[in-house]
Amino acid sequence: MDIFLQQIINGLVVGSVYALIALGYTMVYGILQLINFAHGEIVMIGAMVTITCINFLIGHNVNLPGPLLLALGLAMAIPVTMLLGYLIERIAYRPLRKAPRLAPLITAIGVSIVLQQAAMMIWGRNYRAFPAILPSDVVEFGGASITTLQIAIIALSIVLLIGLFLLIERTKMGRAMRATAQSPDVARLMGVNVNNIISLTFMIGSALGAVAGVLVAANYDQAHAYMGFMIGLKAFTAAVLGGIGNLGGAVLGGILLGLIESIGSGYLGDLTGGFLGSQYKDIFAFLVLILVLIFRPSGLMGERVAERA
Repeated sequence: MDIFLQQIINGLVVGSVYALIALGYTMVYGILQLINFAHGEIVMIGAMVTITCINFLIGHNVNLPGPLLLALGLAMAIPVTMLLGYLIERIAYRPLRKAPRLAPLITAIGVSIVLQQAAMMIWGRNYRAFPAILPSDVVEFGGASITTLQIAIIALSIVLLIGLFLLIERTKMGRAMRATAQSPDVARLMGVNVNNIISLTFMIGSALGAVAGVLVAANYDQAHAYMGFMIGLKAFTAAVLGGIGNLGGAVLGGILLGLIESIGSGYLGDLTGGFLGSQYKDIFAFLVLILVLIFRPSGLMGERVAERA
């Protein structure tokens, strides 16, 4: 039972991060019906910029508490990723809105490759350690353990998820986003600046991606220039699992995928005496993707391209 509880905890930590990243995919799809495969690289760049900023502050003997150093690093990374998200939409996707669907899809893959190669030129191919600035005290209960860092990851993810839902459902900007998702032409007639709303959607998703990238780097104590590829695919799987275009589905899919991955790899390792285990955890994400596409292509909560504003 203690092993099961530990895997549940691990799954919730990873799943909450998947949910944050999956929201970036599902927000863009809800408005443009576009899968932004470059979103994983946005996550990676957010992590790398934050680590670089923290190391710069430490190298210049800035003596501040660890959480404050992390906040300063994020304060630099979030604007960078938001600007990058805006430029990607403005340069790569906006000219292709009337093009056949295959064109923006290929462009998204191309942008992902460009960002990954650019990151390798800037930060190199080697892994970069996340600075040891955060407390990692262990809390034990029921035979399982969770660190204060993991508690903070889950708590911050919940706060951001609630904040996004309130933004979408309770603000004028959120109504404009939902109206644009339902019908850009009608929204334009009602006075909504559709181009600005679409750009803003990319920027919000990129900001969430930056935070998620930092949480991943902090949880695994490292980041690298090609981390965005795999985590991006997993978050995309989470979005499909919950229902692409459905914000609640993205959250549900992220949590479920984290639990499936953690429990599956944990028990698979025990059943095979360690021969198969955590090093094969990635297969569960793709098995889930295959099964969902075969048996329920619309996802668990159903595909929702738009909601009535």
